[in-house]
Amino acid sequence: MNKKSIASFLALACTICVLIVVSLSTNKSKVSYDFMANYSTKGLDLDYSMSLDKTYDFSFDETETPFNLHLGKTFLGFKEELGFKESQNNYFSVNTYGYLGKYQFGRSTLELIGIKDAKLFLNTPELQEKAFVANAERNKWVLRRDIKRFSGKYINGIKVTESGILAAAHLAGPGGVKKYLRSYGAIGFEDGYGTSIRSYMKRFSGFDTSNIKPKRRAKVSMDA
Repeated sequence: MNKKSIASFLALACTICVLIVVSLSTNKSKVSYDFMANYSTKGLDLDYSMSLDKTYDFSFDETETPFNLHLGKTFLGFKEELGFKESQNNYFSVNTYGYLGKYQFGRSTLELIGIKDAKLFLNTPELQEKAFVANAERNKWVLRRDIKRFSGKYINGIKVTESGILAAAHLAGPGGVKKYLRSYGAIGFEDGYGTSIRSYMKRFSGFDTSNIKPKRRAKVSMDA
């Protein structure tokens, strides 16, 4: 075979190889295309754009007050904290010793502030709130000198404050708190569940009770 024939043969072989490669490449592309063709967005709602005809306000209104159970050291916080400690804020609670309502009043204390109908009291939340304020006013009058004398001092490691004194008076009566303060904690008190004056002095320390005015004959109107 001469050189010319060899060259022709090599050219033919190269041409055949190129055709085979092109053919395989074309088939591969077709397979890939056919595979992808099985996936389509046809019929799907893909319009996530926002209309320019509308105004969208994503700003935060700082004047809005979010719901918050934490009332701080306000008088309302004082009332709600004490009510929770006494009955978990249940207006219709009666404990095993017969104490009534959200703030667990005894019948004798209710009579002192003008409430003689215990059933009406137990079923009237507004009356219970009035009773709490009236009792605090009466206790503040009875303990007015002790509040002035002992506020800011420490007894049994606890700082004495007006709100602590009033809370303790709700627990033990103003007479029991007088004895506790004037004995510098030597004469204590615990209720039937073991709650002490000291624990109330600590738990209810530092609340704002300045709006409670001392009243010697504080009474509750029965018109709730």
